[in-house]
Amino acid sequence: MIGIQRIHPAWRIRIMKSEKIKIKVDDEYVSGVVSTPDHLNVNSRTGMVFAHGAGNDMNHPLLVSVSEGLAEQGFITLRFNFPYKEKGIKRPDPQGKLIQTWLCAYDFLKSGYIYKTDKIIAVGKSMGGRVASQMVAQGLMDVDRLIFLGYPLHAPGKKDKLKDAHLYNIKIPVLFFAGTRDSLCNLSRLNSVLDKLICKWDLEIIDGGDHSFKLLKSDPRTQKDVQIQVLSKCLDWLKTD
Repeated sequence: MIGIQRIHPAWRIRIMKSEKIKIKVDDEYVSGVVSTPDHLNVNSRTGMVFAHGAGNDMNHPLLVSVSEGLAEQGFITLRFNFPYKEKGIKRPDPQGKLIQTWLCAYDFLKSGYIYKTDKIIAVGKSMGGRVASQMVAQGLMDVDRLIFLGYPLHAPGKKDKLKDAHLYNIKIPVLFFAGTRDSLCNLSRLNSVLDKLICKWDLEIIDGGDHSFKLLKSDPRTQKDVQIQVLSKCLDWLKTD
């Protein structure tokens, strides 16, 4: 049974700690940050691995906020860099290297180095989520659930060329977050995909958000409000069967 404390609108009191670590990927290392609660609880049997998008790294504000917020609720979280970001390169690594890095981060948390977990949940922002979903669809990574913090369903302006074929092979529960201004995930096309999935799924819409859930300057809400929405939805979803 997942134990959840409600998130107060005034944000959170820090009741967790973060540790910088290194993860070996073949003959090199990438950086990671493990966040753990000050006091373990029933949620601490669940580990959550966060992968960043193509144009950012593990320190993206949304990834930091959600991973730390979940750690404050007892979950063990790990966010990591892909090698190209570790080296300061803009172009993403080849697919094989992205997969290998994902597996190394997964194995690191699964190993019990921090705390023995019974379940692992994969969380990905854009590219990080796409790669995780492809791995799950191909049976390359054994996780219990998937969370997409903005899924890259198509290239900008090419909403008729969907990157969806592998999604129909996923059988574990999936949570999608999507912004109404997302140029990489048209909501109408996403809904058409969701209708054909064989897995249990849920969708949380970020009103006014772009692919990174960034709001327009005219929006009365703040990015902190968006982070609270994302975290709250994750917590509600994690306590469902």
